[in-house]
Amino acid sequence: MELKNANVLITGGSSGIGKEIARKFIDKGANVVITGRDAVKLKKVADEVGAIPFLFDISDLKSIPKKGKEAIDLLNGKIDILINNAGIGVFPLLGEITEQNLMDVYNTNVFGLVLLTQEILPIFKKQNYGDIINIGSTASSKGFERGSVYASSKFAIRGITQSWQAELRKDNIRVCLVNPSEVTTAFADINRKERIEESNKLGSEDVAHTIVSIIEMRKKAFIPEVTIWATNPF
Repeated sequence: MELKNANVLITGGSSGIGKEIARKFIDKGANVVITGRDAVKLKKVADEVGAIPFLFDISDLKSIPKKGKEAIDLLNGKIDILINNAGIGVFPLLGEITEQNLMDVYNTNVFGLVLLTQEILPIFKKQNYGDIINIGSTASSKGFERGSVYASSKFAIRGITQSWQAELRKDNIRVCLVNPSEVTTAFADINRKERIEESNKLGSEDVAHTIVSIIEMRKKAFIPEVTIWATNPF
């Protein structure tokens, strides 16, 4: 797909991977709406990269129909690409998991992702094309200690992505799951402070580069799933 003048919605776009995706898309001439929950931070990042800020907490499930329509309006009724990037994680051991842990992570990582995509889907079907990128994790295919809540939410996204591929391929809607290994971002930091990039871990730029490459493929082809590893994790 040609990114010049493409209309893009990126959830969780005010930091880390989402911010870098927005930057790369805008550099290629796309019109990009980024969502976030912190109004001050969201506006600052939007001004920095040239995006349209949209205050939106995807975990507020009841708000999604209204917020989805507002996001569509910000892009003048046309969306070409949806990047489902918003995500959170908590990492309790079995025996310490609370109902709130489960609801917090699943509302953002799974339920909100699905419900927002449903708001965008009619546009994709009407125009007979569209790209959906779901940000998974290497935890989408392998659990780990303290990963019961987070990894299971990413396993769910993998199953959802595969189901959408089966449902939407006939409508020329491409759906891809992107699974990065650990990325040095503000993820899981209680103060949402960006981490300094480390030589043995992925940076946001690596994930954003991958997504741009996936989207820029000719429309007749698509990549169902891609996993990105740091070259030397030790």
